[in-house]
Amino acid sequence: MKIAVCVKAVPDTDAKIVIAGDKQNIDYAGVRIVTSPYDEFAIEEALRLKEKLGGETTVFSVGGKEATDVLRDSLARGIDSAVHIQDDEFDNLDPLSTAKVLAAAIKDGGFDAVFCGQQGVGGDNNQVPAMLAELLGVPQATIILKFETDGTTFKAEREIEGAHETIEGTLPAVFSTQKGLNEPRYPSIKGVMAARRKEIVVKDAAALGVKGQFEKANRKVKVKEMALPASRPLGRKLDGDADAQVKSLMDLLRTEARVI
Repeated sequence: MKIAVCVKAVPDTDAKIVIAGDKQNIDYAGVRIVTSPYDEFAIEEALRLKEKLGGETTVFSVGGKEATDVLRDSLARGIDSAVHIQDDEFDNLDPLSTAKVLAAAIKDGGFDAVFCGQQGVGGDNNQVPAMLAELLGVPQATIILKFETDGTTFKAEREIEGAHETIEGTLPAVFSTQKGLNEPRYPSIKGVMAARRKEIVVKDAAALGVKGQFEKANRKVKVKEMALPASRPLGRKLDGDADAQVKSLMDLLRTEARVI
């Protein structure tokens, strides 16, 4: 089998985010870049599928130099090869444009399965996997919790409101993964050393046949301004016994919050 995995480089979820001076991006100074956590489940599922049925795995990432370490992390975990999709045209793409760029890179690769995390924790759009499937013209199963395949057909279980849904279909297909699907492995020291020696193929807009399509002037979605959430007011401690606290709370809900 040929298996593709799409990953995204994102700020560490523990990082303190600061808006850059242009107010259209975050300031990456001192921010640790990691593989988007949901993508780790996609990597692990691809590796398990290869171990079960054989074949080869390739990881793809759209981004600037920050994507290099993320791609090497995937290689260190056991992915066979990596493709870095890098071009100034691809800076700060919206979800549909990202899906179009990934589709251009993947479509002629003969892949039987494409795994993505359910969303990148940077933007949390949760849109690229479904768009990618549509652009590739293949079936999809999103936000999956269980996955089985014999290399020709697949069965995937996903969580829906109040129930679980089972989807069956034929490969090739696109799958988005979430927590609970598997337990991602850590890169081994041997894997990290081997990953440093592996070549990462770099493809720009011209190599993908999309030169000029994603220049800022041609984009349908543009970031006008980024801003941090407004600071929350401090909480208030109510003194006294339980009866006094309840009375105070009711008074505040009536006079300040005006909800009763």
